[in-house]
Amino acid sequence: MFSGSYVALVTPFKDGEVDLERLGALVDFHIESGTNGLVPCGTTGESATLSHKEHELVIEFVIERAAGRVPVLAGTGSNSTSEAVSLTKSAQAAGADGALVITPYYNKPPQEGLYSHFAAIAHECELPIVLYNVPGRTGIDLLPQTVGRLAAIENVVAVKEASGSIDRTVEILGECDITVLSGDDSLTLSLMAVGASGVISVAANVVPAQMAELVQLASAGEIASASRLHHQLYPLMKALFVETSPIPVKACLEMQGLIGGELRLPLVGAEDDTRALLRGILEGLEISA
Repeated sequence: MFSGSYVALVTPFKDGEVDLERLGALVDFHIESGTNGLVPCGTTGESATLSHKEHELVIEFVIERAAGRVPVLAGTGSNSTSEAVSLTKSAQAAGADGALVITPYYNKPPQEGLYSHFAAIAHECELPIVLYNVPGRTGIDLLPQTVGRLAAIENVVAVKEASGSIDRTVEILGECDITVLSGDDSLTLSLMAVGASGVISVAANVVPAQMAELVQLASAGEIASASRLHHQLYPLMKALFVETSPIPVKACLEMQGLIGGELRLPLVGAEDDTRALLRGILEGLEISA
C-alpha cells in the first residue's frame, strides 16, 4: 500500500507557534518535487513537543493542503496506548491515508506488551497502520516474530524499520508478507535490494527529487544508477545525524530559505561546525545555501 519516498516532514515554527505558511509551502514543494507521500508529526516533526491541539492541527493542515495529491501518513504514536488510539482516531477523522505508530518509548514493554499495544490501536481504528521500530530512540526493539503476529491483523500493513540492520528486513519478510520501509536513509538502497519497498526519509526534506529518483531506480532494478545517486547523497544522509535529528535537517532547510530554522526546547540550534559541514555538502550538491 505504501511505497516510494515518503518525507518525514519537519514542523516549522515561528515565535513558538506552528508556522502554517511555511508548512504549506513545504507540502507544495514536496509534491512538485516528486515526493511520493508526506509523514507529518513523526520524530522529525518534533511530535514529542507538540501539544495535542498542535498535533491535530498539523495533520489536518497537511491533509487539507495535500488535497489528495499524495498520501498522508500521519504520525500518531505514543507510549500510552489510549493516547495513541485517540491520536489515530483523530487522524482518521481528518482524512489521513494511514497512521505511523512508533513503539512505546521509555516504559519499555516486553514483546507481548508491544503486540497488545499495536493490536489495540489496529482494532480500535480503521486506518492502515504502519509500525515504526527505532530502538535507538525508544529503548525497545520490535522483533520480527512480533511483526509477524501483527501482520495477521488486516489493517497492519507495513513497518518502518530503523534498527540499522539489513538482516532485520530479511528476517521480517521471512516471517510474513508485509511492506517494509527503510527508516534509515543511508540503508535505503541496501534494504530495497532485499525486499523493502521504499523509505520514510529525513534527507527527502532537503533533496526530495533525488530521494524519489533513488527509490524509483531501485524499484526498477537499475542498481548501477541507483548506486551512483546513493553515493552522491551519502554525505548528506550521514551529516543529517551528526547531531540529534531534526537539528541538522532544520539547519539545512533554513540555509535553503525554506523555513526559519526554529526548534523547540530541549532541542537547540546546530553547532557552528555542523552548519559549516552542512553548507559544504549542500554546495557540493549544487543546492543554494
